[in-house]
Amino acid sequence: MTGMTDMMQVLKYPIAHRGLHDRKKGVIENSTTAFARAIKAGYGIETDLQLSGDGVPMVFHDSDLARLTRQKGKVNSLSAGQLSRIRLTASRKKDTPQTFAELLQQVNGQVPLVVELKRQEDGRNAQLARTAVQAARDYEGPLVFKSFYPDLLREVKNAGFAGPVGIVLTRITPSNDHYHELSALQRFAVHNLLHYPGSRFDFISSDHMALDLPAVRLLHHFGMPVMTWTVNDFATEQKTRGHADQIVFEQYLPYRATR
Repeated sequence: MTGMTDMMQVLKYPIAHRGLHDRKKGVIENSTTAFARAIKAGYGIETDLQLSGDGVPMVFHDSDLARLTRQKGKVNSLSAGQLSRIRLTASRKKDTPQTFAELLQQVNGQVPLVVELKRQEDGRNAQLARTAVQAARDYEGPLVFKSFYPDLLREVKNAGFAGPVGIVLTRITPSNDHYHELSALQRFAVHNLLHYPGSRFDFISSDHMALDLPAVRLLHHFGMPVMTWTVNDFATEQKTRGHADQIVFEQYLPYRATR
């Protein structure tokens, strides 16, 4: 990046979760069309990156292709070129997965970008961080990276990214997929953000159901920016006011106004 992103720029307007998608209208999440709609409406964009088999950051949420395409298999089993030829299921405009570089070219600084780095099942986390930062090196526009995983935030900083990085946080309950993978002590550490000395995150991206966690409330009170996800209606948006600085939304259109 050629300039430092100010979090106030990122949080100025509501942020469209995976773009302004609407499957009923043939606009699929994380698609070129969904991003174009968000840009036209003036919303920020939240998106996700996975690494292709040949090491290219791809705009795709899942590690598996099945939910969003008619193809089976893993994202990391195909090259970027192969992925770019796979149509997103039900896309009216026949969108295909973009590379991160293509997304940056499309957005071109018109709206803020919040980019979540997904943990790589094959362990290539450092490579994802490095290639994502490299792709954004000359990008001019508000852009931040975030992740659920403190080690990925460290890798982003190690790769030379000087902008804000954020920790993604949710409440780990028995219904959470990762509940039984973590000990009670580990869950306590996650909920209380005890990894901060190592991850040095600059903002929090909190599940709206986790905004009442003491660590989130305390850090927000002392000035740390907080965005909250995924807000699906105006009533939930209202409940987040005073506890978060901006929302990541889908399924409805919030007011496009500074909170």
